[in-house]
Amino acid sequence: MSISGRAKVAGVVGWPVSHSLSPRLHEFWLREHDIDGVYVPLAVAPESFTTALDGLRAAGFVGVNVTNPHKEAAFALADKADDPARMAGAANLLVFRDGLVEAHNADIEGLAASVSEGLGGEALRGQIVAILGAGGAARGAILAADKLGAREVRVVARNAARADALIAHLRPAVTARLVSLPWSDWPRATKGLVLVVNATSGGLAGAAALDLSLDPLPAGAAVCDIVYSPLETGLLRDARARGHRTVDGLGMLMHQAVPAFAAFYGITPRATLALRTELEKALHNG
Repeated sequence: MSISGRAKVAGVVGWPVSHSLSPRLHEFWLREHDIDGVYVPLAVAPESFTTALDGLRAAGFVGVNVTNPHKEAAFALADKADDPARMAGAANLLVFRDGLVEAHNADIEGLAASVSEGLGGEALRGQIVAILGAGGAARGAILAADKLGAREVRVVARNAARADALIAHLRPAVTARLVSLPWSDWPRATKGLVLVVNATSGGLAGAAALDLSLDPLPAGAAVCDIVYSPLETGLLRDARARGHRTVDGLGMLMHQAVPAFAAFYGITPRATLALRTELEKALHNG
C-alpha cells in the first residue's frame, strides 16, 4: 500500500471515536488491495458536526462513515438518501460525489448479513424476533429482521412512549407485525422467540451491564448483540453458558463496511476469516 498526493481519503466520524475498529478494518483492505488511500478516525463533537463535514468535503475527502451520536444528523444534512436510510431516518455512510452528500444506511444490511451468516439465511423467516431498545440501533435491527422475513418483531424497551413512536414510524415500511412491550414484560416477550437482539448500549465497554435474565428464553432461541467491544458481552457469555447460539457484533461491523469501502475506493472487498482474526487481535490488544 502506498499513499501519494492523489490518495483517496475517507474516515469515520464519531464522538468519541477512539474505540472504533473501522480504521483497522479499512486499513486491512487497503493493504490487501494495494490501494493508494487512507482512512482516519475523526473525533467531532455534535455541535461541530455540520461544520466538520463542510471542511472534510472542502479538503477532498471522498466520504465518511458515521457512528454515534451523529447518524440522525448525517441523514438530515444529506442532499439525497437511499431507501434504507430513509426508512431508518439515519445514515452510517456519507459519500461526497458530484457536489452532493449522499446518505446510506448499511447497518441494516450489515446486521442481516451477520445474522444470516451465523444462523442461516432462512432462520428468521416466518418467525418471532425480539429487539431490546427503542433507539436508532433498534430501528435498524427491526428493519434487518423484516428483511430476513420475520413474521413478528417485539420491541422491548424501558421507554414505552419511545417504543410506540418507533413502531408507528416503521409500521408502514415493514411486512412484519410490530409489537411494543415494556421491559417488565420480558418473560411474556420471550414466548415463541427464535432470536433476541440487544440494540441497547448495555454491555458496551464503559457502560452499565445489561440487566436482563435469560431464564425465560426458549432453549432453541439465539442471542445477538450488536456491541463488539467487548466481543463477548455479559449477555452473550450468559447465553453461551445456557447453550444458546450467539451472534456477536463483529460480523455486523465487517459486513456494513463492505459497501462503504466500495464507495470510497472503487473495489468491493470481502469479509473474510482473516479480517475477523485481525479485528479480534485488535480487540484483545485494546
